[in-house]
Amino acid sequence: MRRSRSMAAAVLVACALVSTATATAATAAPPAAGDAPGADALQAALDRVRETGAIGAIAEVRQGDAVWRGSSGTSRLGGRLPAPVDGRFRAGSVTKTFTATVVLQLVGEGRLGLSDPVGRWLPGLIPSEGADRITVRDLLRHSSGLPDYTEGLIRGGGLLAERFRTWTADEMVRRAVRDADGGVRPLLFPPGTRHAYSNTDYVVLGMLVDEVTGHDYRTEIDRRVLRPLGLDDTRMPGSSPFLRGPHSHGYEALETPYGTLPLDYTTVNMSVAGAAGEIVSTTADLDRFFAALLGGELLEPAELREMTTDSLDDGWGLGVELVDLPCGPAVGHAGGAPGYSTASYHSADGTRQVTVSWTDWGGDADDVSLDMVTAALCPA
Repeated sequence: MRRSRSMAAAVLVACALVSTATATAATAAPPAAGDAPGADALQAALDRVRETGAIGAIAEVRQGDAVWRGSSGTSRLGGRLPAPVDGRFRAGSVTKTFTATVVLQLVGEGRLGLSDPVGRWLPGLIPSEGADRITVRDLLRHSSGLPDYTEGLIRGGGLLAERFRTWTADEMVRRAVRDADGGVRPLLFPPGTRHAYSNTDYVVLGMLVDEVTGHDYRTEIDRRVLRPLGLDDTRMPGSSPFLRGPHSHGYEALETPYGTLPLDYTTVNMSVAGAAGEIVSTTADLDRFFAALLGGELLEPAELREMTTDSLDDGWGLGVELVDLPCGPAVGHAGGAPGYSTASYHSADGTRQVTVSWTDWGGDADDVSLDMVTAALCPA
């Protein structure tokens, strides 16, 4: 369900099935706000994202007080309407930064400790040998050693069979820690010794938020982040399969006896991603969120410093990816859900920002999206 490689190696983190068929889309003229420098270069970079492997692509770039918003391609496969610049999309693993923010708020409130063993709060959840050494910090930075429950999930016929299924966190964790016969699966490595991206880590963190607060993690993200920041177009949909408001359609490749056909996968139950990847948002809302986060509106200085520190020298903090660009360090996350990919990256002080989202089809735009990020954060 998710591919994960370092953007420092020019590949963004994603959380999506890979589309294999081809399609073309027309370019739409982008609206703009403010007087963002390098608008032509930004539009050209966005066009390349669309041309490389997308039906449509949208972006918002903020450079100080200047804002640029762009669109390229169409909202539907074979359609004529442009991809809506204010469109909602499934942002996949960008959810992890929201989840991490709530966890670190609880740390700042003294209700949770980064060194707390997970078993203290969720006893018996992880039966693997050595699991008693997994800490909250290990979950946040993907150093737990937990296998990823999404490996091999929802492929082939599962595109149809699992599309509207509601998953529970217990089911997802069980899939990671037990094999098909019910046997205990070993950890990939001793906790805290290295990094291995695992969606299971954030499903467990969601359960941890539930346990500590007595409220569902979705409620806590809404109460602590979405409402205070006025992120009215962002939501944690749970088992609701619908995208509300303007949006582009996402597609997956369905293998049939007649060849590969496009399956409109816009409507889907993303409870399968949970606290690791279910969020729906917009480019504007994600830029607002990261500006507030990096600007110190959501976390105390100690917790923000913990979040943005690369303690394992692997390009990751606690819920964020740390990227070295030609003009300096950037902070953010990328992700995807079936049919959608997103990259949201920001200068360390939050004054330069870019969020780009595209509807995957016919190629792999991950590498090219790095050019878009660089053009936005490192303007000539």
